[in-house]
Amino acid sequence: MLKHLPHILAVVVAVLLGGVSVGDQPEQVKNAKASSHEFAVAVLSPTKDSKVSGTILLRQKEGYILVAGEVTGLTPGKHGFHIHEFGDLRDSQGKYAGGHFNPTGEPHGAPDAPKHHVGDLGNIVADEKGTASVEKQLKGVKLNDLFGRAVVVHGGEDDLTSQPAGDAGSRMAVGVIGVGFVLRKEPQAIPVQGNQ
Repeated sequence: MLKHLPHILAVVVAVLLGGVSVGDQPEQVKNAKASSHEFAVAVLSPTKDSKVSGTILLRQKEGYILVAGEVTGLTPGKHGFHIHEFGDLRDSQGKYAGGHFNPTGEPHGAPDAPKHHVGDLGNIVADEKGTASVEKQLKGVKLNDLFGRAVVVHGGEDDLTSQPAGDAGSRMAVGVIGVGFVLRKEPQAIPVQGNQ
Protein backbone atom coordinates (compact mmCIF):
# COMPACT_ATOMS: atom_id res chain seq x y z
CA MET A 1 0.00 0.00 0.00
CA LEU A 2 2.80 2.36 0.80
CA LYS A 3 5.07 1.44 -2.10
CA HIS A 4 5.32 5.10 -3.16
CA LEU A 5 6.20 6.29 0.36
CA PRO A 6 10.00 6.14 -0.12
CA HIS A 7 9.73 8.36 -3.21
CA ILE A 8 7.46 10.81 -1.44
CA LEU A 9 9.73 10.95 1.58
CA ALA A 10 12.77 11.51 -0.64
CA VAL A 11 11.08 14.50 -2.26
CA VAL A 12 10.00 15.92 1.11
CA VAL A 13 13.52 15.53 2.52
CA ALA A 14 15.04 17.09 -0.60
CA VAL A 15 12.72 20.07 -0.35
CA LEU A 16 13.37 20.51 3.38
CA LEU A 17 17.11 20.35 2.83
CA GLY A 18 16.96 22.78 -0.05
CA GLY A 19 17.82 20.18 -2.67
CA VAL A 20 14.83 20.99 -4.85
CA SER A 21 14.06 24.48 -5.94
CA VAL A 22 11.08 25.86 -7.78
CA GLY A 23 13.24 25.85 -10.88
CA ASP A 24 13.52 22.05 -10.68
CA GLN A 25 9.76 21.58 -10.92
CA PRO A 26 7.89 20.91 -14.15
CA GLU A 27 6.48 24.01 -15.83
CA GLN A 28 2.90 22.96 -14.99
CA VAL A 29 3.68 22.78 -11.27
CA LYS A 30 5.44 26.17 -11.28
CA ASN A 31 2.33 27.73 -12.85
CA ALA A 32 -0.14 25.95 -10.57
CA LYS A 33 -1.87 27.43 -7.57
CA ALA A 34 -3.18 25.35 -4.70
CA SER A 35 -6.77 25.98 -3.73
CA SER A 36 -8.38 24.36 -0.72
CA HIS A 37 -11.80 25.29 -2.03
CA GLU A 38 -11.88 23.94 -5.57
CA PHE A 39 -9.89 20.81 -6.21
CA ALA A 40 -8.53 17.76 -4.39
CA VAL A 41 -6.83 14.50 -5.31
CA ALA A 42 -6.52 11.04 -3.77
CA VAL A 43 -3.86 8.74 -5.17
CA LEU A 44 -5.01 5.21 -4.39
CA SER A 45 -2.34 2.78 -3.25
CA PRO A 46 -2.92 -0.97 -2.95
CA THR A 47 -3.33 -2.57 0.45
CA LYS A 48 -1.27 -5.66 1.30
CA ASP A 49 -1.59 -8.40 -1.35
CA SER A 50 -3.67 -6.15 -3.63
CA LYS A 51 -2.85 -4.77 -7.06
CA VAL A 52 -5.61 -2.13 -7.08
CA SER A 53 -4.54 1.47 -7.63
CA GLY A 54 -5.84 4.64 -9.19
CA THR A 55 -6.35 8.37 -9.01
CA ILE A 56 -9.50 10.12 -7.87
CA LEU A 57 -10.08 13.82 -8.42
CA LEU A 58 -12.60 15.79 -6.39
CA ARG A 59 -13.88 19.17 -7.56
CA GLN A 60 -16.25 21.48 -5.71
CA LYS A 61 -19.29 22.33 -7.84
CA GLU A 62 -22.47 24.24 -7.05
CA GLY A 63 -24.35 22.02 -4.58
CA TYR A 64 -22.14 18.92 -4.86
CA ILE A 65 -18.61 17.56 -5.20
CA LEU A 66 -17.73 15.87 -8.49
CA VAL A 67 -15.75 12.69 -7.75
CA ALA A 68 -14.06 11.34 -10.89
CA GLY A 69 -11.11 9.22 -11.92
CA GLU A 70 -9.98 5.72 -12.73
CA VAL A 71 -9.24 2.62 -10.69
CA THR A 72 -7.27 -0.34 -12.10
CA GLY A 73 -6.34 -3.85 -10.95
CA LEU A 74 -9.86 -4.79 -9.86
CA THR A 75 -11.73 -8.00 -10.50
CA PRO A 76 -14.55 -7.44 -13.01
CA GLY A 77 -17.83 -6.30 -11.45
CA LYS A 78 -19.01 -4.01 -8.68
CA HIS A 79 -16.83 -2.71 -5.85
CA GLY A 80 -17.80 -0.62 -2.83
CA PHE A 81 -16.47 2.93 -3.08
CA HIS A 82 -16.53 5.24 -0.07
CA ILE A 83 -15.04 8.22 1.70
CA HIS A 84 -13.70 7.01 5.06
CA GLU A 85 -13.20 9.00 8.22
CA PHE A 86 -9.41 9.05 8.56
CA GLY A 87 -6.51 9.52 6.16
CA ASP A 88 -4.27 7.22 8.21
CA LEU A 89 -2.46 4.73 5.97
CA ARG A 90 -0.20 3.14 8.58
CA ASP A 91 -2.06 -0.18 8.56
CA SER A 92 -1.22 -2.44 5.59
CA GLN A 93 -4.90 -3.44 5.22
CA GLY A 94 -6.23 0.13 5.38
CA LYS A 95 -8.04 -0.44 8.68
CA TYR A 96 -6.82 2.84 10.20
CA ALA A 97 -8.94 4.71 7.65
CA GLY A 98 -11.80 4.00 10.05
CA GLY A 99 -15.43 3.73 9.05
CA HIS A 100 -17.37 5.61 6.43
CA PHE A 101 -17.36 9.39 6.87
CA ASN A 102 -20.63 9.94 8.72
CA PRO A 103 -20.75 13.29 10.55
CA THR A 104 -24.56 13.23 10.74
CA GLY A 105 -24.85 9.78 12.36
CA GLU A 106 -27.07 8.26 9.64
CA PRO A 107 -27.31 4.55 8.79
CA HIS A 108 -25.44 3.18 5.79
CA GLY A 109 -27.31 3.34 2.48
CA ALA A 110 -27.24 4.12 -1.20
CA PRO A 111 -25.95 7.59 -2.13
CA ASP A 112 -29.42 8.59 -3.33
CA ALA A 113 -31.27 7.17 -0.27
CA PRO A 114 -32.90 9.69 2.07
CA LYS A 115 -30.63 8.47 4.89
CA HIS A 116 -27.03 7.43 4.28
CA HIS A 117 -23.49 8.19 5.38
CA VAL A 118 -22.03 11.27 3.73
CA GLY A 119 -19.19 9.02 2.57
CA ASP A 120 -21.49 6.47 0.92
CA LEU A 121 -20.72 6.59 -2.81
CA GLY A 122 -22.18 3.20 -3.71
CA ASN A 123 -20.24 1.04 -6.16
CA ILE A 124 -17.88 1.45 -9.05
CA VAL A 125 -17.96 -1.12 -11.87
CA ALA A 126 -14.79 -2.68 -13.26
CA ASP A 127 -14.77 -3.94 -16.84
CA GLU A 128 -13.30 -7.26 -18.00
CA LYS A 129 -9.81 -5.71 -17.83
CA GLY A 130 -10.31 -4.68 -14.20
CA THR A 131 -10.62 -0.96 -14.88
CA ALA A 132 -13.37 1.21 -13.45
CA SER A 133 -14.11 4.74 -14.62
CA VAL A 134 -15.46 6.81 -11.76
CA GLU A 135 -17.91 9.70 -11.98
CA LYS A 136 -20.04 10.35 -8.93
CA GLN A 137 -21.69 13.28 -7.18
CA LEU A 138 -21.18 13.68 -3.44
CA LYS A 139 -23.80 15.85 -1.76
CA GLY A 140 -24.29 17.15 1.77
CA VAL A 141 -20.70 18.19 2.36
CA LYS A 142 -18.13 20.73 1.19
CA LEU A 143 -14.75 19.80 -0.22
CA ASN A 144 -12.97 21.45 2.71
CA ASP A 145 -14.59 18.87 5.02
CA LEU A 146 -12.88 16.02 3.16
CA PHE A 147 -9.21 17.01 3.31
CA GLY A 148 -7.24 14.45 5.29
CA ARG A 149 -9.92 11.78 4.94
CA ALA A 150 -9.55 8.70 2.73
CA VAL A 151 -11.04 7.27 -0.44
CA VAL A 152 -11.39 3.48 -0.11
CA VAL A 153 -12.10 0.86 -2.78
CA HIS A 154 -13.40 -2.48 -1.51
CA GLY A 155 -12.98 -5.99 -2.89
CA GLY A 156 -16.71 -6.71 -3.12
CA GLU A 157 -20.01 -5.09 -3.94
CA ASP A 158 -21.64 -2.71 -1.48
CA ASP A 159 -25.17 -4.10 -1.04
CA LEU A 160 -26.27 -0.58 -0.01
CA THR A 161 -28.32 -1.86 2.95
CA SER A 162 -26.23 -3.99 5.36
CA GLN A 163 -25.14 -2.17 8.49
CA PRO A 164 -22.82 -0.66 9.30
CA ALA A 165 -21.01 -0.52 5.95
CA GLY A 166 -22.67 -2.50 3.14
CA ASP A 167 -20.76 -5.79 3.48
CA ALA A 168 -18.36 -4.76 0.70
CA GLY A 169 -15.43 -6.88 1.81
CA SER A 170 -11.75 -6.08 2.26
CA ARG A 171 -10.17 -2.75 1.52
CA MET A 172 -8.22 -3.12 -1.72
CA ALA A 173 -6.88 0.43 -2.14
CA VAL A 174 -6.74 3.54 0.00
CA GLY A 175 -5.76 7.14 -0.75
CA VAL A 176 -5.69 10.29 1.37
CA ILE A 177 -7.64 13.27 0.03
CA GLY A 178 -5.26 16.20 -0.32
CA VAL A 179 -5.29 19.67 -1.81
CA GLY A 180 -4.73 19.45 -5.56
CA PHE A 181 -3.12 21.85 -7.98
CA VAL A 182 -5.44 23.94 -10.09
CA LEU A 183 -3.59 24.91 -13.23
CA ARG A 184 -3.99 28.56 -14.08
CA LYS A 185 -3.07 29.21 -17.67
CA GLU A 186 -3.07 32.55 -19.33
CA PRO A 187 -5.57 32.69 -22.18
CA GLN A 188 -3.83 32.34 -25.49
CA ALA A 189 -4.54 34.68 -28.32
CA ILE A 190 -6.57 33.15 -31.11
CA PRO A 191 -4.94 33.84 -34.45
CA VAL A 192 -7.20 35.81 -36.74
CA GLN A 193 -6.73 35.64 -40.47
CA GLY A 194 -7.15 38.99 -42.08
CA ASN A 195 -8.34 39.77 -45.59
CA GLN A 196 -5.37 39.90 -47.88
